[in-house]
Amino acid sequence: MDDAPDSPTVPETTPDTGTPETTTPEATDQEAQPEKPKRGRPKGSAARTTRVVSMTLTVSGSADGEWQAELKNGSTWVARGLPVTAAAVSLAAAALHADLAGPIDEVIDTARSARAARVAELEAELEQAKKALAEME
Repeated sequence: MDDAPDSPTVPETTPDTGTPETTTPEATDQEAQPEKPKRGRPKGSAARTTRVVSMTLTVSGSADGEWQAELKNGSTWVARGLPVTAAAVSLAAAALHADLAGPIDEVIDTARSARAARVAELEAELEQAKKALAEME
């Protein structure tokens, strides 16, 4: 093995094939020069695109105070027709935003007062039925 400094070629092996490859000092100088800058964002830059997840939560209620929730991930239904309490809907709306909580609480209060009126009506009807039953004895 002769390690003379004035040797014009240096044998090297390529990692792909393992075969010897000869390079000249001029070829290594060309490789050391910076390459032409590539267009676009560099691979290691801090700016990254975030993956956007599109999920839709629909909460619907009736005048009776019955609430249900549906969840859709993109175009796929995850859950449909899940029963939800009015209290849970009110808490969720308050947790999300005050502008959402106001109108939802109004709907819940209207349904609650309608239910209370129905309970009062049924209690009055029950009292009448009890009186009628007592008169028959």
